Amino acid sequence: MTQMPHIFLSRLVQRMAFAVTLVLLTLGLIAPGHAADTMIKVTDLAGRTVTVKKGVQRAILGEGRLFYATVVLNKEKPFAQLAAIGDDLPKFDPDTWNQYLANVPDAKNATLVSALASSDFSVEKAVALDADLIVLSLGFYDKAKETGILDNLEKAGIPTIFIDFRERPTQNAVPSMMLLGRVFDRQDQAQEFVDFYTQQMRRIYNVTNRLKQNERPLVFAEQAAGLEPDTCCRSFGNFNFGEFVSEAGGLNWGSKFFSGASGMVNPEKIIVEDPAYLLMTGANWSKSNPGNKAVWLGYQTQPEMAQEQIRGLVQRPGFAELSAVKNKKVMAIYHQFYQSPYHFVAIQALAKWIHPDKFKDLDPQATYQDLHQKFLPIPLTGLFWTELK
Repeated sequence: MTQMPHIFLSRLVQRMAFAVTLVLLTLGLIAPGHAADTMIKVTDLAGRTVTVKKGVQRAILGEGRLFYATVVLNKEKPFAQLAAIGDDLPKFDPDTWNQYLANVPDAKNATLVSALASSDFSVEKAVALDADLIVLSLGFYDKAKETGILDNLEKAGIPTIFIDFRERPTQNAVPSMMLLGRVFDRQDQAQEFVDFYTQQMRRIYNVTNRLKQNERPLVFAEQAAGLEPDTCCRSFGNFNFGEFVSEAGGLNWGSKFFSGASGMVNPEKIIVEDPAYLLMTGANWSKSNPGNKAVWLGYQTQPEMAQEQIRGLVQRPGFAELSAVKNKKVMAIYHQFYQSPYHFVAIQALAKWIHPDKFKDLDPQATYQDLHQKFLPIPLTGLFWTELK
């Protein structure tokens, strides 16, 4: 007889206990107040129907940067319903993590686990942490399925849901936030954020939706410019920042060539196309990629340092010939907006940059400040976008 792996035993016992409780409740042998946790069925962003406890208390964020989304559901106690978060947050966005360490005492006690993207995500660790839910990014669905992680979590009795702020962010941000609101039983807070999100997005949509094609200038968006100093250049397709450029009233260069999220570009092709605007994403990648030449945008960035870094990037071979550089139509923007429900701030900044005459009354910095005051337990410091001076 095959022995069941010990990591699944505790979950099996819990599921059996829940089934017994349902039978007893149905027969009227126990009072409803003593019934097991309320279970709900939800549909995640992968289209899967998942049964999960309403008001999970031991969730694991399989990607730490999903914390950008869950924190707005509980500003006062953002770690209260989390058993652990992926270690990619401190690794790829140390400025943000340091901001939480400095302002939220519970952050110091947060458990970090290997993120799914690193291939070291451990089902055994999830069981040991008594997780009642794993939250994953939609972009890793295929990987989670092919590696057997989904099957093993199911065998362990731990449900998973997929949300998305990266693949189709402007399309999937609202349903992702509402889904999180349901499973964390924080629907009111989720709705409050969604209302704010919708209001801020409409300030852009209502203007750019009326633009004619010839009113949309060509924008080349370089992904993680300077992350690997000897490599140039990766650009966004229709997804992510390519989507942001379009929503902001620009014509995304990469959308003409890449059907997927991004692709590599020969610098000579950029020079031939000569885009009117040059956008570069950047962040503090000092931990993940020491020696990078990116613009380290984030909570600890000083304007002088950002200007020095952006000037360094436009001095790469061929860039001085671009009209965008000559006309100082160059912007660097915080890369992590690409994986965050705060991306409406980035779109506002892009819209103001591309169409300043049409957005005279729009103040993206004030919008970001308002977001922090309403939904985040940390102050807004540093710099998140800058133009070449």
